[in-house]
Amino acid sequence: MGLTKTEIFTAKQNRLATLFKVLGHPARIAILQHIINQKACICNDLVEELGLAQATISQHLKELKNIGIIKGSIEGKSVCYCIDDNIWNSVEDELTSFFNQDTQSKTCC
Repeated sequence: MGLTKTEIFTAKQNRLATLFKVLGHPARIAILQHIINQKACICNDLVEELGLAQATISQHLKELKNIGIIKGSIEGKSVCYCIDDNIWNSVEDELTSFFNQDTQSKTCC
């Protein structure tokens, strides 16, 4: 197995790669959309909504929490999740900055 050698890349490049990796799964996109559409914290309804096993949902939630885009609070036996607005806005800024780079080339294809 080869090493990824992430240390040779900038912190910004590593952060973007992590964001793309986490956001690159359709279940995670569906989870985010569901939380956003609810306009409130959600508790335990993702299994019914998405049709995935609880263990699968938990793993996807863990990945989204790891990048900070969602946050959770414990209410009794339930964990409720919502979007972390500060991180959401930061991610939006990072992705906008990446996609707003000038890609026009004067000497290529």
